[in-house]
Amino acid sequence: SPGPPSAPADPSAPPPRALGPPPQGSVGAAPRAEARPSAAPCPEQEECSVSADTVLAPLRAALDSCRATVQKQVCNDIGRRLTVLEDAWAQGKLSAPVRKRMSLLVQELQQQHWDAADEIHRSLMVDHVNEVSQWMVGVKRLIAETRDLPTGE
Repeated sequence: SPGPPSAPADPSAPPPRALGPPPQGSVGAAPRAEARPSAAPCPEQEECSVSADTVLAPLRAALDSCRATVQKQVCNDIGRRLTVLEDAWAQGKLSAPVRKRMSLLVQELQQQHWDAADEIHRSLMVDHVNEVSQWMVGVKRLIAETRDLPTGE
């Protein structure tokens, strides 16, 4: 009589191969920005174009407000890094997610939500380090200095 239908034809043959492990980096690799749906009124795609001016004007205004209390050398360094950001933006070197998150960062900065601005800065450094490393140090310093400004109260 024949054996059970699931038995392999050749007992010395290796067992059938499983699919194997999933590709590395696929688990939990979703960008953090998607975790907060309320933070993204439009998706991080090309058609969501943010103008350089909407980001740079508030950053430069924040820098101007620091000039009275922050060392000149520090302000000049921040200014140089903002120029690097402006040039990268003008040359199309910044991806849509970076432009979008910078827009969100500026909004948080304007509303004095320092921790939220800092968190966006951190996520950019983690997810897009090659794009932002040249100028993000200046933005981080600007967040810290504007946070420390004396309030008008």
